[in-house]
Amino acid sequence: MENRAIKDILYEQVARIGKAASSPKRLELLELLAQGENSVEALAELLSIEVKLASAHLKVLREARLVASRKEGKFVHYRLSGSDVANLWVSMREVAQEHLVELQVALDQIASAPDKLASVSRKEFMAQAKRGEIVVIDVRPRAEFDHAHLPFARSMPLDEIAKRIAELPKGVEIVAYCRGPFCLFSEEAAQLLKSKGRKVSKLLDGVAEWTSAGMPIETKESP
Repeated sequence: MENRAIKDILYEQVARIGKAASSPKRLELLELLAQGENSVEALAELLSIEVKLASAHLKVLREARLVASRKEGKFVHYRLSGSDVANLWVSMREVAQEHLVELQVALDQIASAPDKLASVSRKEFMAQAKRGEIVVIDVRPRAEFDHAHLPFARSMPLDEIAKRIAELPKGVEIVAYCRGPFCLFSEEAAQLLKSKGRKVSKLLDGVAEWTSAGMPIETKESP
């Protein structure tokens, strides 16, 4: 085979990843699956689309080997095929954020002051949490927290915060995080806690961003 033909095949194979990730809904699926395994039905509900369409998107991702699936009874569950796929999603988002002004503007609306956490390194953030200087709450659904979460975080799903505020110490800054910069759960949590007189900030990182940066997380397998 001639060199040109070989190169064409090589680039064509890499392009399969780009084609699979070319849909906004499929990108969102990668972000959701970075939180843990989920069924087609649950993913469809989270994306506000029909199950048939969610299944079609997942099939494209599976054909590109970005996700894997297993069947349990009548239900099919999907997961990322590797942690490098979560890193791919984070890298794509970071490149887009760096170069697309439209995305920067949209993110600024989500992460506007004074709710945005003051800029500190991830290591210092973890040290502050360990010392009890801040209380970190994970406002994602409990199943996602159980799959993986940031060290020293406590699970407090968004729909439980109102009745569990008493569990949060007064006089200590609360830091809420969810699935990453595009997730609005932390914004809703921050607004609710502020209305109750609590000092609260949002962490834009999620588990995928944390692991992509080489930081430790706690999982089901953690001691």
